Amino acid sequence: MAPYQTTIQQQKLWKTFLVFLLPLIATNILQNLSGTINTIFVGQMMGVEAIAAVSVFFPILFCLMAFVIGLSAGATVLVGQAWGAQNIQKVRCVVGSTLFMTLIGGIVVALLGVIFAEHILLALGTDPAVMHLSLPYVRWMLAGSPLLFIYIIYTSILRGVGDSVTPLIALGMTSLIGLMITPILIAGYFGLPKMGIIAPAIATIVGYLAVLGFLAVYLNKKHHPLRPDRELFSYIRHQPKLSKIILRLGIPTGIQMVTTSVAGLVIVGLVNRFGAHATAAYGAVNQVLNYIQFPALSIGIAASIFAAQAIGAGKNDLLSRVSRTALGMNFVITGILVILGYLFSKYLMALFITDPEVVELGQQLLFIVLWSILFFGASAIFASIMRASGTVTVPMLINIFAILAIELPCAYWFSQIWGLKGIWYAYALAFVSLCILQGLYYQFVWKKKTVEVLI
Repeated sequence: MAPYQTTIQQQKLWKTFLVFLLPLIATNILQNLSGTINTIFVGQMMGVEAIAAVSVFFPILFCLMAFVIGLSAGATVLVGQAWGAQNIQKVRCVVGSTLFMTLIGGIVVALLGVIFAEHILLALGTDPAVMHLSLPYVRWMLAGSPLLFIYIIYTSILRGVGDSVTPLIALGMTSLIGLMITPILIAGYFGLPKMGIIAPAIATIVGYLAVLGFLAVYLNKKHHPLRPDRELFSYIRHQPKLSKIILRLGIPTGIQMVTTSVAGLVIVGLVNRFGAHATAAYGAVNQVLNYIQFPALSIGIAASIFAAQAIGAGKNDLLSRVSRTALGMNFVITGILVILGYLFSKYLMALFITDPEVVELGQQLLFIVLWSILFFGASAIFASIMRASGTVTVPMLINIFAILAIELPCAYWFSQIWGLKGIWYAYALAFVSLCILQGLYYQFVWKKKTVEVLI
């Protein structure tokens, strides 16, 4: 595995970027697909109540993911900078510090989650009719959360050293294990006892255990710089200075995720006022948008990693090239997906909806917002490159401003004027505004700053 600066000297940046990007896009899409297929298994084999019981965990999971993704975002920036500087010891120090915080956080979540699971479900207003199903499922999922946390952190850090293939292999394994084991445990095939609602949770835990074991063997066999050996384990301890930097970089990302989630709940409330057809169309449109947003977000992640490595290597002059390359990739890749979305909108809606009227409604809503994903992708790139240098607070505040001051009030106002379509006009306006604001700050403020390594 060649350091970033060696790789960039050997071939054009766009080629390096694309080679890194494609497995990253595939990972994000596969992750969404495996979750969808697992939900189908539960629904088809156990019924509507089981789906409701599993769905109760989603808001809990999102809060946990905000913590872990924030932590991984901070760690990836530091790992990228250390890797760019070719300082393997610093890389391992960051990995050790991050894993220590992850383990402590995971154990606390698991213990408190198992003990207070019922109280959490009652606070979320869980329907008493599904409480008997939700409670054991949530307890098992929370008990396994340390494994989930370590898996997410480790695969994110691997990307920080330019390895996007190993995380794809790991996700492929967890997905395959989950898809094989879940129906077997639900139905009790091969003489196994029927485990019912806890089957998907146990399958998830088994999948993460297996893949972490695989990573340990695979990375050691490849002599990977992040292989879990005795030296790496010696760094898994509290390192106050590193922990402070990681949290300073990561907490804003977590806050941004929570804000986006709360805004999503408000939007759903607005959509629900227009009836069941509107809610169904909203769900279908969001499914399609997710698959177009994943590549855009992946480009942003790649830009952040490449920028961090360039900063660590002391090659700040490469930052503009990284920015131009990422924006070009967004224009081409996201642009092609947007065009395909417009051309095949009817068929895409029909994947999720059978009612012709709702399919047509979904098409109309998709047409309104689809083009603006290009602006969403560009804003993610600006924010990601700035995050690579340690600038996280202002991009976060801009994002929150776009949600709270533009998206939500405009969604309410526009829905009064144009009905359901107004909500999607507000989405498009928010994406464009976010891009303009992030771009202006990036161009006229951030680019005038002196960029320095963080560790």
